[in-house]
Amino acid sequence: MPGQNGRALSSRQHPCENCPLRPLPIFREFEKQELAFISTFKKGELAVDKGATVLVEGSHSAHLYTVLSGWAFRYKLLPDGRRQILNYLMPGDLIGLQGSVMGEMQHSVEALSSMLLCVFERDSLHELYRNHPGLAYDITWIASREERMLDENLLSVGRRSAIERAAYLIAFIGSRAKVVGLNGKQSIQIPITQQHIADTLGLSLVHTNKTIRKLMDRKLILWRDGGCEVVDAEGLKQLAGWEGLGEGRRPLI
Repeated sequence: MPGQNGRALSSRQHPCENCPLRPLPIFREFEKQELAFISTFKKGELAVDKGATVLVEGSHSAHLYTVLSGWAFRYKLLPDGRRQILNYLMPGDLIGLQGSVMGEMQHSVEALSSMLLCVFERDSLHELYRNHPGLAYDITWIASREERMLDENLLSVGRRSAIERAAYLIAFIGSRAKVVGLNGKQSIQIPITQQHIADTLGLSLVHTNKTIRKLMDRKLILWRDGGCEVVDAEGLKQLAGWEGLGEGRRPLI
């Protein structure tokens, strides 16, 4: 379980039958028997404070988590402490699947904001694959989607210019946040620092600051104390040469 800044809840605030994510158009509907299984698969909920570590690279976790609310990021560290952020996590995303397959986590996960996680027993995955082929396909789809996102991120870091990289990253995060309702009726606010952007794009903090200023000068974003506000999502996509997520309805575990 997460460290000192995470605290388990004694009861479920959100039974699976009343999950606040299920009504969102982006998620496919459960079959009746699938929902019944997921309800037993879920063992509780976990509140995590901003800055807390959810999972640690090299650890063996008995649990999987689905993000019910809040933001996080996945990252790896070099021996000297340098950090590479791999991806960002939002409501509906599954955490810890890699540890279930590989035996131990190959990356760490840190909360960008306060979070609420649904907690699942890793050992129950065998039953899911054995008795619920639709859900088993969903798990495979989720893993494939993660691979696709990493492919796009690697392309961006390897071939886009600094300003194109930053435009793509912010457009990508903003688009994902929008479809899971993180913007509400307001413009999208992404709770990241310029250090997060630097560690995602492989840029120095100075270079990142100059690049962010260029995006602000073009009136594509605003930078506030709480992070980045997307002003012109289409302009960011056009600058990055990115067509958008291109996703239909997706699974929710």
